[in-house]
Amino acid sequence: MIDAIAYKFQTGTQWMYLPEKYGNWRGVYNRLRVWAVDGTWERVFTALLAQADEEGDLDWVVSVDSTIVRVPSTLLGPAGRGPSRRAGRPRHRPVPRRG
Repeated sequence: MIDAIAYKFQTGTQWMYLPEKYGNWRGVYNRLRVWAVDGTWERVFTALLAQADEEGDLDWVVSVDSTIVRVPSTLLGPAGRGPSRRAGRPRHRPVPRRG
């Protein structure tokens, strides 16, 4: 089961194209979801981190990115106070019916 989940995320394939050797893709997907909700993955990763830290395999290097991305003024909206309604996806407008 874990091999199937690892394969899916390593290859980026869609669930439905998971090789048959891993079994039914729906079963693998459902197990992943259940483990995510009930905290199984969090417990596994916490235990692995604790073990690696105990063995001295972790350096605990933290990297902070200070990149700044400036937004063009055309996307700021009126007086630069937020996104314009024109920015991004257009709003849905119903098509008038002919009667």
